[in-house]
Amino acid sequence: MKVINLGEHHSLFNEYISEIRDENIQVDPLRFRRNLQRIGEIMAYEISKELEYVVKDVKTPLGIAKVPVLQSQPVLATILRAGLPLHQGFLNYFDRGENAFISAYRKYISKNEFVIEFEYIASPTLDDKNVILSDPMLATGSSMEIGYKALLEKGDPKHVHLVAIIASSEGIKYVQDHIHADNITLWVGAIDEHLTDKSYIVPGLGDAGDLAYGEKIDSKEKVSHF
Repeated sequence: MKVINLGEHHSLFNEYISEIRDENIQVDPLRFRRNLQRIGEIMAYEISKELEYVVKDVKTPLGIAKVPVLQSQPVLATILRAGLPLHQGFLNYFDRGENAFISAYRKYISKNEFVIEFEYIASPTLDDKNVILSDPMLATGSSMEIGYKALLEKGDPKHVHLVAIIASSEGIKYVQDHIHADNITLWVGAIDEHLTDKSYIVPGLGDAGDLAYGEKIDSKEKVSHF
């Protein structure tokens, strides 16, 4: 599995990464969501360089221009709820793309032990299509694995681009060990080394879903990862 870390290169991309991490800027949910969108837009542009193109004749007032355009739009998939602003960033660029949504959550067995439960997926057929599966945080890697395998029930994609803004080294290794296919690329914006005993990335940024949409009510039975 090829791993591409966009944060390795100095660009405006890292400005937005710094803002979503900054606890003083995080207090503004509107800006947090907008930064997730902008990161999604930049990642969409970078991924677009890996897709297939055809040359189209475009009639202008003065003649015909030959322009490379996408052969087909990708299917944009995300894991609810934290992935919604990031998903919108991709949709802003792949504006004619199809969409898929996956519901999953952390079900705690004990204080620091949990499993990822998959509940629901809405998706078009994925046969021979490029798929972009996004989730802001790649902590343990379990959510990404479950999301990917849930998508495979909807068809056989041509290529799958897995996307996370901030990933842990452990999460990347988990995905590489548990998803075995030649047609996968993992895109990240930053790689952090450490996970807490509750599997939150350090330094990370906290709970992306809460920062985007407000804190949720947790229960002993179900603690949402959305």
